[in-house]
Amino acid sequence: MSVPLATVFGHGFFESGPVHTALTVGATAAIVSGTVGVFAVIRGQSFAGEALSDIGAAGGSAAFLAGVGALWGFLASAVGAAAVMELIGIQRPRGRDLATGIVLGASLGIAALLLYLGTTVRSTTGATVTILFGSLFAVDPGTIPAIVAFSALALAVIMLVQRPLLLSSLSPELAAARGIRVRVIGATYLLALAVAVALAALSIGAILGTALLIGPAATALRLTSRPGRAIAIAAAIGMAATWLGIVLAYDSFYWPPRGHGWPVSFFVVALVLMAYLVARLPAMVRRNH
Repeated sequence: MSVPLATVFGHGFFESGPVHTALTVGATAAIVSGTVGVFAVIRGQSFAGEALSDIGAAGGSAAFLAGVGALWGFLASAVGAAAVMELIGIQRPRGRDLATGIVLGASLGIAALLLYLGTTVRSTTGATVTILFGSLFAVDPGTIPAIVAFSALALAVIMLVQRPLLLSSLSPELAAARGIRVRVIGATYLLALAVAVALAALSIGAILGTALLIGPAATALRLTSRPGRAIAIAAAIGMAATWLGIVLAYDSFYWPPRGHGWPVSFFVVALVLMAYLVARLPAMVRRNH
């Protein structure tokens, strides 16, 4: 490796199996989250995304106690919570916060119990930290095929319903007048949102997963008003933040004090926040003048 590259990438970066897994899973999660996140922002369902991400703590904890992969716990909890939100009435503006709040409160109570059992019955806190704050370097490479498959499913769903989804997001009344089944489209999108949230939670944790879902999308929509272009920008921002976060987290093992690396999730969230602030800067300058 050349000297300039050696100063950026730590020793053994490109040969590390966990790094390869982290890069693959991180890129996949970023692309899906960026695509789905744009519609979450347009539809005003950012809080629902936050709730589904937090609810993932219950699923991840249950998976740990059952001895199965965290991916399946995150997916099951997110899809189940999305279904309950739909039944309560998340599609109606007045019922949106109510449905989200009820499901979030109940799920956090369950998560608290499961996390308590995880730290007492299993006598470990490492899994709790991983569930809440993520650890891309600890993702089982055997889950990559499933991650790619669910990601492809979520992207295919968005591609199939993109036009009616956009219209129903901007004007539900007009969409209904044109014969679009608004509730069916909304429920279908909610399924894709649940998958995206599960992948984001697997990558940077249940608590911070919303940053990867909403941050790049909100940044992209500040740069362009065209949904297609916003999706591409959001996916690019999310992937760049994730990959650069992985590089920085790997390098941090060689920072003082050596051998105590910083979490990937911290770097990803920090980079996403920086991107959003940079995108807001022109508007802030214009407002001050």
